[in-house]
Amino acid sequence: MNPWLEEFWGDIHTSLTTYARDAIQRQLPADLVARVEEYLAVDESTDGNSVRSRRISPDVHILPSNAVPFMENSPVAVLTEQPTDQPIRVRRQAEPQTLRFIEIVDLRAGRRVITAIEFLSLANKLDGIGKSQYVRKQTDFLSSGVSLVEIDLIRQGGWVVAVEKGNCPTECSMPYRICVTRGFEPDISEVYLASYRHPLPQVRIPLRQGEPDVLLPIQSILDDAYVNGRYGNLIDYSRGPDGPMEQADETWIRDFLSSNAQREA
Repeated sequence: MNPWLEEFWGDIHTSLTTYARDAIQRQLPADLVARVEEYLAVDESTDGNSVRSRRISPDVHILPSNAVPFMENSPVAVLTEQPTDQPIRVRRQAEPQTLRFIEIVDLRAGRRVITAIEFLSLANKLDGIGKSQYVRKQTDFLSSGVSLVEIDLIRQGGWVVAVEKGNCPTECSMPYRICVTRGFEPDISEVYLASYRHPLPQVRIPLRQGEPDVLLPIQSILDDAYVNGRYGNLIDYSRGPDGPMEQADETWIRDFLSSNAQREA
C-alpha cells in the first residue's frame, strides 16, 4: 500500500469501489449481481479540536439564476461590486462527501443482500455521528445474516472493523486492516496482513453458504487506480505522507522508492 495515496482518498475510494465491483462481477453466477450503492457524509466541527460526520440522503441542490455565484474552488463568494452594509455570501456548511460501498444481491431471493463490501473512509472512522452510523450499519448487516467485507486503507481515525482489536493479531491490525465476517458464521472474522512492505492480498469474498468464494485482488485494482489516476505525476515523494508513520517504515519506503527509481533510470 502506498501511504501517499491517502491524500487523494476521495478519488481513490471511488476508483477502488468501481474496479472492485467489476472484478467481482465477472466471477459471479448469473443470479447474483454486484452493485455500487452510495450515501453522503458531512463533516461537522464539534469543537475546536474535533470533527464529526453525519450521513444524509442524496438530494438535488438548486441555485436560483439570480443568486450570486460562488467562485470555483473557493468557499467564499466574491461580489463584482461591494456596496456598504452588503453581506458576503458564504457556504453554511461543508460540501457533503459521497461515500460508496458494494452490495452483492441475490436475484432469486427478491434481491436480498448477501454480501456488503466497504472501503472505509475517514468519515467512517472519526468519533461522532458518522462513526456511530457506520457501526450501526455494520451491526444491521451482521445481525441479518449479511456477510461483511471491510477494507481499511486509511491510517487515521479509530478502530471500526467488526473484529475486536484485542482479538486481531498485531501484524494484521496495523497500519491497515482487512476483515471478512461471514453472515452464516458471525462469531468468526477472517483478517489479512495489509502493510507497506507487502503487496495487498487477494481477499476471499463470501457468497451464499455452500458456494465457493470469489477473489478480490486488492493490489491489482489499487495499481489500476494509481495508473489511471496518474498519481505518479501528482504525488510529491520529497515530503512525507499525510498522517503518522513509524520512522522505520518511512525509511524503508523511501529506500524502496529510491531503488525503483534507479532501476527505471
